[in-house]
Amino acid sequence: MKIRRPRLPRTRAGRRLVQGVMAGCVLALLPATWLYVSTADRLRTTADAPRAEVAVVFGAGLWGEGKPSPYLAHRLDAAAKLYRAGRIEVVLVTGDNSRRDYDEPDAMRTYLTEHGVPDARIVSDYAGFDTWDSCVRAKKIFGVDRAVLISQGFHIRRAVALCEAAGVESYGIGVEAKHDVTWYYGGTREIFAAGKAALDAVFKPDPRFLGPKEPGVERALASGR
Repeated sequence: MKIRRPRLPRTRAGRRLVQGVMAGCVLALLPATWLYVSTADRLRTTADAPRAEVAVVFGAGLWGEGKPSPYLAHRLDAAAKLYRAGRIEVVLVTGDNSRRDYDEPDAMRTYLTEHGVPDARIVSDYAGFDTWDSCVRAKKIFGVDRAVLISQGFHIRRAVALCEAAGVESYGIGVEAKHDVTWYYGGTREIFAAGKAALDAVFKPDPRFLGPKEPGVERALASGR
């Protein structure tokens, strides 16, 4: 049985169409390539995470009764482990609290205190509506200059690249996750999110909500000294 090889269009218009599609694919992959290259030396594990005053944990959704989703719980477990190991001093939890009935930061705080992190060592950012907003607010509102970032592997490179662009020296810890539907969705979503990340890094837009500076991180650090 012979397999027919695909042939390029013979017309000039057809060849231009194919070339346009190929160029579009290359351009679509450029932001993802930028993320991989720019963060190559910034990824760590909980075992070899550098010592830092602050760890930033990004929100990842809530489940029934306002509990952290399994993905978010894994991120918080990593933060608690780093705190118990003495590798971080303060945890900045950043997430969505745009509605009264949806409060990621408070759910994250409760989970951390139940897993051994003192309440005084947790700082909440209630306006972390997306990764860029969280990074900019960490720098401009909470005064974070250096941090360990905690997220899933499919997201951590984007988080590191954006926080670096926002002025935060960052190291990323990508926690393990079950390769379920959510994981594959998250990985696919990152391909498209990389484009927005590149635009954010270049144009540096203001976050949806900025507001006044908050001394929460400074106070939390002082409470342990």
